[in-house]
Amino acid sequence: MPMKNLAETILQYVKRPNYQPVKVKVLARKLGIAAEAYAEFRRTVKELIQQGQLAWGRNHVVRLANAEASEGTTLIGVFHKTAAGFGFVRPHGVEKYGRGEIFIPSDQVGDAATGDEVLVRLTRRAKGPERGLVGRIVRVVERASHHFVGTYVERGGEGFVIIDGTQFSEPIWVGDAGAKNARPENKVVVEIIRFPAPGLPGEGVITEVLGPRGAPGVDTLSVIRAFQLPVAFSAEALAEAREQAARFSETNLRGREDFTNWLTITIDPEDARDFDDAISLTYDSHRRHWHLGVHIADVAYFVPPGSALDREARERGNSVYLPQRVLPMLPEVLSNHLASLQQGRVRYVKSVLLEFTQHGQRVRARFTEAAIRVARRLTYTQVQQVLEGAPEAEQLALPEEIRTLLLRMRDLALILRERRKQRGALELYIPEVELEYDAEGRVCGAHYVPHDVSHQIIEEFMLAANEAVAEHLQSLGVPFLRRIHAPPAPHKLREFAEFVRKLGYDIDPRYATDRFQLQRVLEQSRHRPEVHAVHYALLRSLKQAEYSPIPEGHYALASEHYCHFTSPIRRYPDLIVHRLLGRWLHTGKVSADEQELLALGAHCSHTERRADEAERELIRIKLLDFLSQRIGMELDAIITGVEPYGFFAQSPMLPVDGLVHISSLTDDYYYHDESTYSLVGRRTKRRFRLGDRVRVKVVHVDLYRHEVDFRLADTHERGRSAKRVQS
Repeated sequence: MPMKNLAETILQYVKRPNYQPVKVKVLARKLGIAAEAYAEFRRTVKELIQQGQLAWGRNHVVRLANAEASEGTTLIGVFHKTAAGFGFVRPHGVEKYGRGEIFIPSDQVGDAATGDEVLVRLTRRAKGPERGLVGRIVRVVERASHHFVGTYVERGGEGFVIIDGTQFSEPIWVGDAGAKNARPENKVVVEIIRFPAPGLPGEGVITEVLGPRGAPGVDTLSVIRAFQLPVAFSAEALAEAREQAARFSETNLRGREDFTNWLTITIDPEDARDFDDAISLTYDSHRRHWHLGVHIADVAYFVPPGSALDREARERGNSVYLPQRVLPMLPEVLSNHLASLQQGRVRYVKSVLLEFTQHGQRVRARFTEAAIRVARRLTYTQVQQVLEGAPEAEQLALPEEIRTLLLRMRDLALILRERRKQRGALELYIPEVELEYDAEGRVCGAHYVPHDVSHQIIEEFMLAANEAVAEHLQSLGVPFLRRIHAPPAPHKLREFAEFVRKLGYDIDPRYATDRFQLQRVLEQSRHRPEVHAVHYALLRSLKQAEYSPIPEGHYALASEHYCHFTSPIRRYPDLIVHRLLGRWLHTGKVSADEQELLALGAHCSHTERRADEAERELIRIKLLDFLSQRIGMELDAIITGVEPYGFFAQSPMLPVDGLVHISSLTDDYYYHDESTYSLVGRRTKRRFRLGDRVRVKVVHVDLYRHEVDFRLADTHERGRSAKRVQS
């Protein structure tokens, strides 16, 4: 069937009134598509999605796009409620905030909470601040959660829980004041029995008392419960891990290549707990070729499919890295011992052996199961000291062969980095801040984490290995769990181009999709005051990376085929890729179920986002506690958002947004200029623009709602941000 006719057939079927969204294979079966035509059918569906005629729904079902939704239409999407009571529904498959998202007035929200999947009926199109589609929530299709964390309080002899954050404007009634022996100001977990709705208070029951608010460790436990993060391993999984440890022998290399005499090292942060990647590198001066070995802990050897260990790892999806606490994907007997590439110990690995020309062009890739013995564990700081020839490097007493290896690694990494840049890879400069804690786990300071050449070495080598594995699996024609990053919507890039053009950058919005234009703006902004605003603005324009077998490519890396292979200790998708590669190495054949991978990719994408959100939330809580004890403290900050009611600012050293309310700007009457992302004084023409540096003072911290208010400090006290913040 010609592609045009095939596309029309698909659209006619999906537009039928009784169509129920199904996955691609099911849709093909319903349309009678032959097996040999399935690849063309899938490509056609993908093209219709890219054209905006179809869209992916939850769990990768195919549905009609919502772009042409009209009054009276009902749609399903995810609801987000604001502190003011109104909210937005993002229909499945729609990404444009404020246009594709549906505005829900506060009196049409019903009892929906943030994260709920809801059925919404469109009521009208609106102009002004509501912008675009307006609707009302008909019903909640699926609750995101019934359990929430908050603070127990008593009023009039009755108990209430103030839920953390802003999604519930009123406390939840929990009945008797002595429920679960809760005491005022205790952090508790509450199960909501009746969700609050306009004119109808919420009701719940306390299921767990976590401890006094502010007590050491209670903030961490609160976040773990709020995000429903798994902590303890089952007895069965722990028993299997111990059994694997008992069976392991460093002398048993049967079926593996012996690389134990290769010069192999690890480079990790100072506080790393697991070591799952090691590097070897030689240079053939005769052929002028590089021979890179990326050796990854063979976690798949210790975690058989379907085992208790596998079931737990699959459920968790990934390790969760919280401030001062790690929730590992696998028991520590594996993550910190058997599958950890410790110095001087023989360990099993899957190795990616890559050969590059002197200019960094890959000419050969080989994959094997092997055993290695790490010669030296090094930290990023130590490696950077060696590369810079710092005096501290002499104290490491490194053999000359390791010093030579490090210099060689630097040279190849910089060559590979330049090649990625030439193909259009985008490098966002988002400086990482590391908080410092006292003995009780409270924030006492912060410092920037450098992203120097020592970090870039490992980054480039891991990228090279991931790409090589993905290209190999692609060549085998097997579905596999890719790391995909779909291209951003063109209108998002045009908006970004308009924004940076107003900041003075030479960019043509008509060609905003030209990645080399974007590259140039990113590079030019690196050493300008608005660097954070520019790079964060582009980040917000990009889609989220996710796991899926659909061959979308990776936009930011400018890579056609990419997967995660290099961290199977802490990411389940990497473990799945290891198993596929292992089956091919053992049998020369490999297969996988695409529908199963779709579901697994959606699950792992969810657990990854959950882990990131939990880490950010705990950091925010700790920072708010820090700031609550420093009312009046002044900070150099950058404007990160501008709204009609004020602007948000964030100190680069303390990553938490605070609001400077427009009512506190008393020197003039300010209006919101949406076209320039600014607040502008009518008389003085003073302007507060996205990306501007300001000096602010902490005036209020709400530990219940997790909010902070700033005011402008006196301008004569303005100064440069310190490299370090301390109490």
